[in-house]
Amino acid sequence: MLDALFEFFFKYRPLIFEQGDFAFRAPWTGGLAVALAVVAGFVTWRSYTQVRGSSRPADRVVLAVVRLAAFAVLAFCLMRPVLVLSSIVPQQNFLGVLIDDSRSMRIADRDETPRLQFVQEQLATPEGGLRAALNERFALRFFGFSSETDRLDVVDGLDFDGTRTHLGQALARAHDELSDVPLSGLVVVTDGADNAGGELEEALLPIQAAGVPVFTVGLGRESYERDIELGRVETPRRVLRGTSLVTDVVVTHRGYAGRPVTIQVEDEGRIVGSENVTLLRDGELQTVRLRFTAGEAGPRLFTFRVSPQQGEMVTQNNVRETLIAVDDRRDKVLYFEGEPRFEVKFLRRAVEDDENLQVAILQRTAENKFMRFNVDGPDDLAGGFPRTRAELFQYRGLILGSIEANYFTPDQLRMISDFVNHRGGGLLMLGSRRSFAEGGYAGTPVADVLPVVVGEPRGDGQDSFFVEVAVEPTRAGATHASTQIADTEERSAARWRELPPITIVNPVTEVKPGATTLLTGADSDLVVLAFQRYGAGKSMAFPVQDSW
Repeated sequence: MLDALFEFFFKYRPLIFEQGDFAFRAPWTGGLAVALAVVAGFVTWRSYTQVRGSSRPADRVVLAVVRLAAFAVLAFCLMRPVLVLSSIVPQQNFLGVLIDDSRSMRIADRDETPRLQFVQEQLATPEGGLRAALNERFALRFFGFSSETDRLDVVDGLDFDGTRTHLGQALARAHDELSDVPLSGLVVVTDGADNAGGELEEALLPIQAAGVPVFTVGLGRESYERDIELGRVETPRRVLRGTSLVTDVVVTHRGYAGRPVTIQVEDEGRIVGSENVTLLRDGELQTVRLRFTAGEAGPRLFTFRVSPQQGEMVTQNNVRETLIAVDDRRDKVLYFEGEPRFEVKFLRRAVEDDENLQVAILQRTAENKFMRFNVDGPDDLAGGFPRTRAELFQYRGLILGSIEANYFTPDQLRMISDFVNHRGGGLLMLGSRRSFAEGGYAGTPVADVLPVVVGEPRGDGQDSFFVEVAVEPTRAGATHASTQIADTEERSAARWRELPPITIVNPVTEVKPGATTLLTGADSDLVVLAFQRYGAGKSMAFPVQDSW
């Protein structure tokens, strides 16, 4: 109603005025118009201020305002007001068309037709309705996007098989490629499911600054009454054959609160793991932990799926796939121990059946005398701890037992730091009278690598520190793969409570910023197990003298 009334008085709809620019086309200048308006106002003021008789001042003011308004309308008309609208010269301006190439475009959720059918009918060929209409005015440039964005020569070559949708990356790529041509806008044809992360607003900032409009063509439904979706799946990219994996899968749903479902993981069609879970409230993200073993070597495509439920409208999002490279190689770990202790025997027994792990043991028996176990040849570690980076860097992991810092040369200490920081190896330091602060590691490069704060040794004349403590996992340790000692978290927690106390001679109570504590002493602030990422590798501290 108001739009029609506006159009009656001003000839055009309000939208036309919003898109156009208002201007005057009178032959004289604006200064002359202002001068005439001042003269007219002065004459009007003089004529009414000199009027006498029975008129009141208020009457004269009203009459003056009416006359001035009439002069203003007349002056406005004499200025020849015009509305300037910009028009596009056919085929002289470019239009970027971005087409979603992700797997979700295959979903048939409206009139039982897949979302990709709109693209095939309207854009795939020059005869398509939408493409033909746009071709009349613009030079079209097509892009296909999912996890990556590619320029398209032909639209019908899309396979709609992308596993992720990155809207921000697609907009930035299209804008960059078309920045050197007159760009009228970007058209995004998508179902709107941006699940690749990243800030969409950041990608839009340079586009908005350039004044390029973005138009969206939405496909499919915005939401479903009943649906289960498997979201993010976190898996390592590369593992050893036979590795036991603990993987987190994010599940969300609508309309199935309280329903028990089974999530399975398959290795090339063979079920290798499953977990029963009861779904939480609608829309609430739920993390499910799955355990399985990478048994076959080579690139393995693992499929995570939940069975379609009764009444579920879309089932394509019930499946997620991830590729893991399973290596059939033998990783080498060096365990350097400074004195005879039971840990050596326990460790050898624990890994003797693992074909993909070789633990070379170097045990000091006297000054400059060593025993070697499980080494490659007679010359391997014959001179003790490696003295060159080439010799040390052949290992993937390093365990330091009861060995004092003074045993190492300054270059060897730096070499251990570089082993973690640059080579990407793993370092584990065990507790003893010759490790951590008691071993003189404070201020050394090795102390920088460790996840715990290594202070100065106790020098107050007190007796040496010695305590037996029961161990309990922290909140992070209750879910971390390295501290899972049973097939479920509940059974793992129960087993931790059943284990006997351990002996600690290193009073380590503080971890560094960014480090994670996995195990602590029950009813104490002693750190039992902590880890952190350091450069390209990782480090762990286990300040325990006698473990289980």
